[in-house]
Amino acid sequence: MEENRKRARGDEENEEEEVEVRPPLTRSHKLSKDPNKHHLLIVITGSVAVLKTPELIQKLYEKCGENRLAIKIVATENAVKFVNILKLDFDDFVYEDKDEWSMWRERGDPVLHIELRKWADSMLIAPLDANTMAKIATGICDNLATSLIRAWDLSKPAYFAPAMNTFMWENPLTIGHRNTLKTLLQFKEICPISKELMCGDSGQGAMADILSITSLISALVRDQLAVKTHCIS
Repeated sequence: MEENRKRARGDEENEEEEVEVRPPLTRSHKLSKDPNKHHLLIVITGSVAVLKTPELIQKLYEKCGENRLAIKIVATENAVKFVNILKLDFDDFVYEDKDEWSMWRERGDPVLHIELRKWADSMLIAPLDANTMAKIATGICDNLATSLIRAWDLSKPAYFAPAMNTFMWENPLTIGHRNTLKTLLQFKEICPISKELMCGDSGQGAMADILSITSLISALVRDQLAVKTHCIS
């Protein structure tokens, strides 16, 4: 019987592919800006809608042009879990919590969430799960993503696309949190849609469709680059 258990454990281990883990960044990591591009930060949080992120990025580059847009991704710990489970692959760099502390060792070293804010022209939080929404609305900043958002320059555009279970979406707490993001922080909401959710429930809560998100962001990129070009000329 013990031999059977060992064999079963071995079979399970063989079925699971090892996830390649990159080492944390060091203080030598620098964020460079291209004056001819719009710099967009995409923050992904712990929703299964993370599976749409590769398509979202692809469509943004198609609409805006890779010569006009630069993207960096910031992922919460739970978003990273979805990325690994779903075996998602990104061409753009993904910053994680581990990078925040590995880059800083002493006074004068870069503080990652501040450097990301300086780098960015705009921010898109998509998907935004209920947990991270609650943290943002109540001022909690206990990871890279929420620290970045708490330190965000409110003169820069920020969009959020919620994604959660219908009952979470309809919860009175969520209504209050959304209002805080929209009225106090002046973030622009990209409302979720109604459909059958991954959990099997049906109703509103699924992240907005890719076309809606890319249309809004590409219009922002176009307008901001037009202003930048006019100022330079």
